[in-house]
Amino acid sequence: MATAEVERRRGQLAALSIAAVVIVVGVPLWWRTTETYRAWLPVSQIRELAKLQLQLSADVEVVLARGTVTPEQQKKVPLTQTREEEHAVDEDTTLRYKYETRYRTATVMEEDALNKPTAAEADLSLHTLSESPCGSLVLYVIPQSYPLLPENVSVYVGQRRTALLRVGAQAGVGRTLEQLLAHLEPHIKQALRVMSFSHTDITAALSDRVRFNPGSKESVADSMRAFKSSPGYEITFSLLNPDPKSHQLRWDIEGGVQTYIQPLLTKLSSLANFSIDSQTLYYAVLGVNPRFDNSRGAYTLNADSLAHVINPVEARLGSNAASSNPVLNFLLYVPDAHHSPLYIQDHRKQEVPSNAFHSPRWGGIMVYNVDSFYGPEAAFPVDININMAKVMGVFLAQLRLLLGVPSSPPPPGFLVAPRGSAGIADWELDRLMWSRSVENIATATTTITSLAQLLDQIGNIVINDNIAEQVSSAVNSLQLAVAELEAGNLKFALEFSKEAILASEKAFFDPSLLHLLYFPDDQKFAIYIPLFLPMCVPILLSLLKIASEARQRRRERQTKKD
Repeated sequence: MATAEVERRRGQLAALSIAAVVIVVGVPLWWRTTETYRAWLPVSQIRELAKLQLQLSADVEVVLARGTVTPEQQKKVPLTQTREEEHAVDEDTTLRYKYETRYRTATVMEEDALNKPTAAEADLSLHTLSESPCGSLVLYVIPQSYPLLPENVSVYVGQRRTALLRVGAQAGVGRTLEQLLAHLEPHIKQALRVMSFSHTDITAALSDRVRFNPGSKESVADSMRAFKSSPGYEITFSLLNPDPKSHQLRWDIEGGVQTYIQPLLTKLSSLANFSIDSQTLYYAVLGVNPRFDNSRGAYTLNADSLAHVINPVEARLGSNAASSNPVLNFLLYVPDAHHSPLYIQDHRKQEVPSNAFHSPRWGGIMVYNVDSFYGPEAAFPVDININMAKVMGVFLAQLRLLLGVPSSPPPPGFLVAPRGSAGIADWELDRLMWSRSVENIATATTTITSLAQLLDQIGNIVINDNIAEQVSSAVNSLQLAVAELEAGNLKFALEFSKEAILASEKAFFDPSLLHLLYFPDDQKFAIYIPLFLPMCVPILLSLLKIASEARQRRRERQTKKD
């Protein structure tokens, strides 16, 4: 009897010991070794970025030339005025614009530059005196007596970051300085809308974050035409020869790119990296049969059929599978002898002067007619050298539109200087940089906020240290970009915004995030039940037996007491 009691007590202790080891050691060890690793993320900072509050600050210098202010007014300059605007785009996005305007009189050297015979020469001379920093503007106020501008022009916008603003002869006479500045203020605002960021540009840059209703069909087309901001772009020039038996084409694409395209890409190098290639496609025809117009004696493509031209041609272009950058396609189509000449018509049935069209976020196509080479004594195939100046001028204009360079016409009374060999003015580049910086910030905040919400909702996703590092890097770059925008340092703001969007997309598209994303609970039970059930059943039965015996002994003791 004593031996049986000892064995029973030993079995109970063994069962309790095993249960204790399983509960104290086994379960924590299993939990620790099978838990999903999730590195720390700056969630609070991400939530702050979700409420995006951007302030764009621009420095404006207004230089008053001789004759615009009286000696009494000169004593009160230089002075500085600050103007701020605030726009609530939606409940989570607020835009503030800050213009710090500094008024001063022109120096002797600036007066000499303003005495040049033409506005272009004056603009060049003023640029050599001092170069304005990125994102800033200098407005030179000149009197009516200066012969720099034509009679019907009140504002001349130069190639750099300077403009000439002409005021009436009686603007400063009999007025205080405050009245003179109040008279200049609307003209300065108008110049800023042309040369600096505008609320329309910045709102369009927020299109990925904010849904807004554009005011017209033209604004819809403008917002959808340009490519989205990207770290790089692939530019492909293609020569389409539908009938090599009709003509043998030669084009100096390398020389054309170096002369007309490369200067623009060099100016835009701070925005993105560009790579260029070219190709010649034989027997590449349009997907639409042109119609012959007897009244004009030529073949025509109307505006409604242009949308059907791209798809058949695009299948022949190929793609750069090694790169994820957007591709800008520029096609030069030379019609064969049986369909020459070929002209593109607009919606009003009028010939397009450039004989070209562009497709938003895709590229452009130009039709190059060579029917003048097909004389009665021509020997086929005809050797044709393509006029690259004519072709590249069209492609350069299309490239500007597709990259988002501002193209709105100037207001009445404005004269905009030719853009020169670079294909873009400094102030146009600044406007594009303002828009790209805001677009990068908006895209990066949307990406990083979406990633944080996804990781919070799905607990099975593993967050590795490299993902946490990319998220932290994106958040830090975003904070720096917002701070630099507020300080008016446009160049640094653009660089930090590019770093933010690269880090955020690298974290969002990391393949390790998908390892346990689709791991349903029934698969977990199918794995764990065969492992734990054979071990847990004996332990649970032993514990139940021990509990039952304990209750039985308690009843027996209670009975003896009674």
